[in-house]
Amino acid sequence: MRSAAILAALPLALAAPGKRASPAPLLKPRNADVIEGKYIVKMKNSSGLQVLEAHKSLVSSKVDYTYSSHKFTGFAASMTAEEVEALQNMPDVEYIEHDAIVRASATQTNADWGLARLSNTSPDSTTYTYDDSAGEGVCAYVVDTGIDVTHEEFEGRATFASNQVDSDDTDGNGHGTHVAGTIGSKTYGVAKKVSLYAVKVLGADGSGTNSGVIAGMDFVVTDSPQRDCPKGVVVNLSLGGGVSSAVNEAAANVVSAGNFMAVAAGNEAQDASNSSPASEPSVCTVGATDDTDALSYFSNFGSLVDVLAPGSDIESTWPGGQTNTISGTSMASPHVAGIGAYFLGLGVSSVEDLCEYIASQAQSGAISGVPTDTTDAIIQNGQA
Repeated sequence: MRSAAILAALPLALAAPGKRASPAPLLKPRNADVIEGKYIVKMKNSSGLQVLEAHKSLVSSKVDYTYSSHKFTGFAASMTAEEVEALQNMPDVEYIEHDAIVRASATQTNADWGLARLSNTSPDSTTYTYDDSAGEGVCAYVVDTGIDVTHEEFEGRATFASNQVDSDDTDGNGHGTHVAGTIGSKTYGVAKKVSLYAVKVLGADGSGTNSGVIAGMDFVVTDSPQRDCPKGVVVNLSLGGGVSSAVNEAAANVVSAGNFMAVAAGNEAQDASNSSPASEPSVCTVGATDDTDALSYFSNFGSLVDVLAPGSDIESTWPGGQTNTISGTSMASPHVAGIGAYFLGLGVSSVEDLCEYIASQAQSGAISGVPTDTTDAIIQNGQA
């Protein structure tokens, strides 16, 4: 009876098409920590904002997130089983997916070789050679735990742009500040003149939700055209969870809107096809290497990994004006976001072809310990 009452509440414009022939799929992310009672509703791309708002009105709880950028329209909320069933029967609903936990992809350790490796053909160099354009004119969005924008290493180039997880516009974890430092700090950054934008989707404990990560990506799509980014936009996601259709589709939406996205492959020493957003083919998925030019013991692998980058014992910025040395594919991915910004600053590649260009400039055959279906090429900036 509850389901029938919900259906009756629809405006006439929505009720006219009637029930669909079969319910919209109810998806559960694979290998994920599902959040009971919380769901992501993906609308069909043909749905307008009026239709979206009408569907949101069917949910009795407060809607957590609304998505309406480019090719990803939908919302996330806590729902009863009856509300889920009612929405499954709406013709404009593409699918509904259980929300799930995502986590930063880093592990704590204590040694900076990674930056030097990008402009040298062996891991024992201590110099980093780069063009002075250094990513100037490029915007880099760090979808993570936030950024300590007051850190002197960012030279006033970092902005706290959005918070999708709490009311604290700081980095209470450190992970996001470390990632941002690898992309664009003055000492540890690959692209030392890039503009950095924090999009906070993970809390102080380094975890968040799929729905919050999607909201962060949705923000990037709507915000980036309003920024001064004449050379282009790169986006970094050093996080992951179980395989999620909604997360992958939201990531693809960022890319199709004209942005480059680097994504951590994950730290489970398994195939990257088991993680999102690493399993989305249109992003640039990054595995990690260590200072012996071997695949990092924790790094995910497989045919979906586009390139490899330094990820073990990487020193970078940390909140409070500090530095820290940590490991993970979280540390490898910002090397690729940074080198993407660097190449865009040089004008040698378009955003659309950037992942392929980065792979074409990488040093092939350099990395040991990789499975046969995984690339053995480590990124280079063309200065070796």
